[in-house]
Amino acid sequence: MPTFPPEPPEPWLSFLRELDSIIPESCKLPCFGGFAVTEVYGISRATSDIDVLDVAPPRVVNFLMERAGRGSELHRCFGVYFDVVGVASAPYEYESRLRPLFQGAFQHLELFVMDPYDVALTKLKRDSDKDVQDVMQLAEAVPFDLVLFEKRFIEELRDNTTGHPEANDEVFYRWKTIIEEDRARRKR
Repeated sequence: MPTFPPEPPEPWLSFLRELDSIIPESCKLPCFGGFAVTEVYGISRATSDIDVLDVAPPRVVNFLMERAGRGSELHRCFGVYFDVVGVASAPYEYESRLRPLFQGAFQHLELFVMDPYDVALTKLKRDSDKDVQDVMQLAEAVPFDLVLFEKRFIEELRDNTTGHPEANDEVFYRWKTIIEEDRARRKR
C-alpha cells in the first residue's frame, strides 16, 4: 500500500481548505475515481473532480453539491469540484477497507480512499476506455494480485450490482485477460 501524503497538492488543497471552512458539519467522503487514482495511487492522467460515494451524513450531499459541485463558486475559483456519484457499484465490504486520506489536514472534512481493488471494481459498470486505462495502470502500479481481484469481484460485487451477473463477468474477465496479456508482454 502506498504512503499517503499529509495533504493534497494545489489546487486541491486550497479548494478543500475553503470548503472545510464553510461546511456546516463534519462529513466522511469515500473517494474512488480519478482523484484517487492520480493523487493517491500515482496514476498519470488529468482529473478535475473528486468522485465520492456514500457521503456521511447524507444530509450534507446537497450542501456539498451546491457549494463545491460542478459549476459552483468553488469550482469556478479553483477549477476542481466534488462529484457525488450515485450510480457506481462498489464491492460489498469496501467500507471496511477505506483508509484515511490527509488525516488531520481539515477540521470538518474526513476524506477516505478506497482500496485499489475496490477503486477498480467501482469502474466495472461504466467500463469506459478511461476506466480500462485506470484499471490497467492500477494493476501495474500496485501490482494487483489477480487471485484477490477475482475473489473480491466474485464474492462482493458480481451478484450485488445491477444488471445480469453474466454481463459483469464479461467485463471483469476481459479486464483480467488484458492485465494478464500486458504482464506477459512486459516479461518478454
